Amino acid sequence: MEARGEGAGVQSADLTSGSGNEDEPVEDTTAQAVKPPEGRMTRIFGFEKEDFSSWHRIVCLLNRPTDPAALGIFRCMFGMLMAIDITQERGLSHLDYKYLDGAPICRFPLFSSLEPLPMDWMYLVYVVMLLGSVGIMLGLFYRLSCLMFISTYWYVFFLDKTAWNNHSYLYGLIGFQLALMDANRYWSLDGLMKPKKRNADVPLWNYTLLRVQIFIVYFIAGIKKLDADWVEGYSMSYLAHHWLFEPFQMILSVDQVSVLVVHGGGLALDLTAGYLLFFDATRPFGIVFVSYFHCMNSQLFSIGMFAYTMLATSPLFCYPDWPRRFFARFPAPLWVLLPITAPGPQPSSSCVYPEVQKGGKKAPKTPSSNTTPKVSQPRFRHKLATVFAFIYVVEQFFLPYSHFITQGYNNWTNGLYGYSWDMMVHSRSHQHVKITYKDGTTGEVGYLNPGVFTHSRRWKDHGDMLKQYAVCLSANLPRYNITEPEIYFDIWVSINERFQQRIFDPRVDIVKADWSPFRPNPWLMPLLVDLSPWRSKFQEIESSLDNQTEIVFIADFPGLHLENFVSEDLGNTSVQVLQGQVTVEITEENKNYTLETGQQMKLPHGAYHKVYTVSEGPSCYMYVYVNTTEAALQQNFTRLLGIQERVRNGTETEPLPPELLPLIATDDEGSEVNATDPVVQLFLRRQRRMKEVKKRREANVMERLNRFTVKKYYLLRRGFLMTAIALRNLAFGLPPVDQLTREVAFANMKEPLQEANQDGPLKEEAGHGEL
Repeated sequence: MEARGEGAGVQSADLTSGSGNEDEPVEDTTAQAVKPPEGRMTRIFGFEKEDFSSWHRIVCLLNRPTDPAALGIFRCMFGMLMAIDITQERGLSHLDYKYLDGAPICRFPLFSSLEPLPMDWMYLVYVVMLLGSVGIMLGLFYRLSCLMFISTYWYVFFLDKTAWNNHSYLYGLIGFQLALMDANRYWSLDGLMKPKKRNADVPLWNYTLLRVQIFIVYFIAGIKKLDADWVEGYSMSYLAHHWLFEPFQMILSVDQVSVLVVHGGGLALDLTAGYLLFFDATRPFGIVFVSYFHCMNSQLFSIGMFAYTMLATSPLFCYPDWPRRFFARFPAPLWVLLPITAPGPQPSSSCVYPEVQKGGKKAPKTPSSNTTPKVSQPRFRHKLATVFAFIYVVEQFFLPYSHFITQGYNNWTNGLYGYSWDMMVHSRSHQHVKITYKDGTTGEVGYLNPGVFTHSRRWKDHGDMLKQYAVCLSANLPRYNITEPEIYFDIWVSINERFQQRIFDPRVDIVKADWSPFRPNPWLMPLLVDLSPWRSKFQEIESSLDNQTEIVFIADFPGLHLENFVSEDLGNTSVQVLQGQVTVEITEENKNYTLETGQQMKLPHGAYHKVYTVSEGPSCYMYVYVNTTEAALQQNFTRLLGIQERVRNGTETEPLPPELLPLIATDDEGSEVNATDPVVQLFLRRQRRMKEVKKRREANVMERLNRFTVKKYYLLRRGFLMTAIALRNLAFGLPPVDQLTREVAFANMKEPLQEANQDGPLKEEAGHGEL
């Protein structure tokens, strides 16, 4: 895949034989070369159809000399972004929490035999990865740096499937590609140390692979978004409420913003981005659109460096010599610090040069002591590079649709999570998770806290990880006098706003259950897609309720039942059948009630009940409830706010009782501490957090920058100090425990108190997390 920009690379490659040593002129052997006229197809695509007429022509095309400038700039940007990513999303700053060295914890590697190294050695692994990324950025010991980065990166990647996503997979692919490319031929320290590498041509396939890779990311993501759930606006409907989409809400309703802008715009961009970036005429529009898209994504999602990495890939589609023209605009005194701006890379043995004619004869070769002779006939390395390029491209188009091979990883969505490019197509919510164990010797039944022995939540959606989790639990429970445990999971999931339903069979002991990566999962429950049309009715039902009433839609299979507990806070809870027939058993009363479609009954609070599906097909029902405790609390908040306002404006005539006096205090934190009434204390805490929200939203650019800088400083500070402690331990052994404790406490130093506790509590406030 080639944009017209490579034409500039070919011309500049033929104009001079080297700029690595500018003080030593080189004879121009092609100044009088006869160049064939450029055809229409070359102007549009950068090649002619004759370039594919034979294997020889294909090899020559993919190894055609191309300007290394754009590739070198991308290499530098990618290395820098990966160095930042290692400290954040890869987890260097919280590595001790990530791996919990020595703790009985359940892990989810790709291969069960793959385990993390001891903690101090894991820090060394990350140091090697970080040094590799910095080496890539600087172009220093380039091949070694790439090897250091990709070997440790893929090791960490395979260690934890719970951290897999599309962009983490993409980073590993790009690192692998760069390891095989000549990306250190421009703006690299290797070029300063080795003149033959400085500003040398790179073969066209270096650009082709990266461009095809980015095209695949966009285009396959668009193909996956042709799914009905995305087209109908159910995948990411909640995004329409984000402040970034408020300008669209001036002319569209929230539902229209969701369908037309969030889903329709995302689909259109993914399908067309690769084509817009490819052609000269549409590239400016493509760069504007994808830049706007990725800048929005950086604010919408916690995706680390992905948005910035994709921004860095866009210039790869431009003319390869764009950095020369860009940096040439800078003042001449700065050129010493900037990349080379002089046109004309020097020859490279990695490329195949066309045999140009001079006066009807072949032009003579005039090699210089500091340049590499031009290769005019493909060698074995060029043919091997061409074969690799074809195999890699075919493999990348095949992998997103290879789920018929790895069937054991297929759940409601297909394949190993991370290489399918089905980004944001599926959203899930979990309503009910229950883990039951049964002692294999005594038959004793008990329950486990969901997530025990692990800090991950992704095992709930993937059969392969659920199997690993069950095996891990069975290995850990015997230390608590539970022998030969059987483990059962009852997990209820809603995908793309459908009914909450079971994803795995709750009657199967997962410890002994059969699982293979190449066979369908026999204990996976089918997704009830036939009930998908109910989603439009959900919206009608929800719109008819008041703000204090909440609702949960349930679908269940014949012969199964849901055991549930109604909290004391939910004083007005009922169940209503939408489809099928159910029997409701009130456990304490030992009574059964059969409900048909349209019937409902009130459920006692503070008690267990069971809902059995007795119809031949799946049953559908809904819980309707009001959190009476929260409703009463909100009424109290409204009353206290009214009292506070009347006191402050002088219209309150009655003296305040002692428990309400903190309402008129000027010191928010002091009044919160001095409040004796718990309702008043919660009210004051809520007010303080709302002030913090308002302060953050109204902060100016400098205040936001300062807050961001302070946060990142303490993040990097902890990573650096913990890494230094680990390397010291490896070099000199463990110090006394009290010294190690002091060192870790120093590394854990938090940012100032007024900044430290804002993020978490503010996020909780929207859902009244403190209640």
